[in-house]
Amino acid sequence: MVWANTIGVVLVALSVGYWFGGRYADRHPHLRGLCLLVLAASLLIALVPFAARPFLGFSVDAFDTVSVGGFAGSLFGVLVLVAVPVTLLGAAAPWAVRLAVGEVGSSGEVVGRLYAISTAGSLVGTMLSALLLIPLLGTQRTFFVFALALALVAAVGVGWRGLGVPAVLLALMAVPVGTIKAGAEGRVLYEAETTHQYARVVERDDGSRVLELNEGQAVHSLYEPGSYLTGDYWDGHLVLHAAAGPQPPRRIAILGNAAGTVARAFGHFFPRTAVDAVEIDPELTELGRRYFDLRNPRMQTFAEDARPWLERSDGGYDLIMVDAYRQPYIPFYLATREFFELARDRLTPGGLVIVNVGHPEGGEELERVLGRTMAAAFPRVLRYPIEETNTLLVAGEGAFSGERLRANLEALPAPLRPEARRAAAALEPRLAGGEVYTDDHAPVEWLIDSSLLEYANE
Repeated sequence: MVWANTIGVVLVALSVGYWFGGRYADRHPHLRGLCLLVLAASLLIALVPFAARPFLGFSVDAFDTVSVGGFAGSLFGVLVLVAVPVTLLGAAAPWAVRLAVGEVGSSGEVVGRLYAISTAGSLVGTMLSALLLIPLLGTQRTFFVFALALALVAAVGVGWRGLGVPAVLLALMAVPVGTIKAGAEGRVLYEAETTHQYARVVERDDGSRVLELNEGQAVHSLYEPGSYLTGDYWDGHLVLHAAAGPQPPRRIAILGNAAGTVARAFGHFFPRTAVDAVEIDPELTELGRRYFDLRNPRMQTFAEDARPWLERSDGGYDLIMVDAYRQPYIPFYLATREFFELARDRLTPGGLVIVNVGHPEGGEELERVLGRTMAAAFPRVLRYPIEETNTLLVAGEGAFSGERLRANLEALPAPLRPEARRAAAALEPRLAGGEVYTDDHAPVEWLIDSSLLEYANE
């Protein structure tokens, strides 16, 4: 939906620019006017990172308080900032056509050539920014690079007086980017834009470390110095396998490993368990090794998307853990019947699938849908409401229950037994209701948006 809004605003801006450019090209059919237009657009593009910062800060605050109106308003404000220079650049197209067409007989060839150049430029700009400039220079300097390129081209038509704008933009390249996101509850040890997302490592006053992604409203990994337990939902992943039997799993897969909180703990408590840790963002794995003591000699890491990786895997897992989504970022293809059927086929007889469902406090609709969808692939689905905002759904084909987990307490390492007792007492049937999501129909974004709106109105 964010991309649809972004593309929509850009298309509206281009349409306005085409109309504006066509009118003024007939009134001022000279190259200098076109170059001044592009020069102005280059300056506005360079200003976007600075002007957008307060809007982005406000949007994060609005997201934190689930102020949907504030979030939407600030998002619209950022899009408007981008729309203004895009409108000017849209005006350049008809202006260029007006200057290039010498006679009607050659107009088709000229217009076709300009369209080809324009489309090729869009392709180069898209690939260059996404694959090279943003990973190497970051977002702010990527804006400056493109603004500088536009200014240099425009300066050719304006003359030597126009060279001052490229000089200013070149100087802006040296401006430090500063803190990407303020307001950390502790000391920021690391922050960067990875190839997939914004990531930040924060060390709290008690020495613990957390991994925050994107808006930072959810903690994706947690490290407690001197401990392999967290006192949070990650601990539930370490004990629920005992609901099926006393033996530790021989082989597990973690889909959504982040910085490796669960993988690290498994290496300590179950050193003979082979761990396949899948994380689409390889930089998070490196952060795990650097800041979260991610060490497990029996762990193999995979920097891949979870579902294609699981499709290619040989299977044979006693346990598959899915922790690859947090609201509002839920890949729909990891929440469908076909995905859970794939996970079922990659399990050993009696194996389990554990899914972490994050939700607003009191929000149950997402859990109902996921529970119902898992039930379409597994004969038995239980829930463990481990936190007010986290529920672990457990699915399998064999016999597993809270009673079995209680009976297998002594087979678990002693530090895990208190959590196992809590899980055994809390395991219960999945929530009734919900819709079965499929690869063809999985409106998970609509579901999340409606749950946020419902929470905001309470």
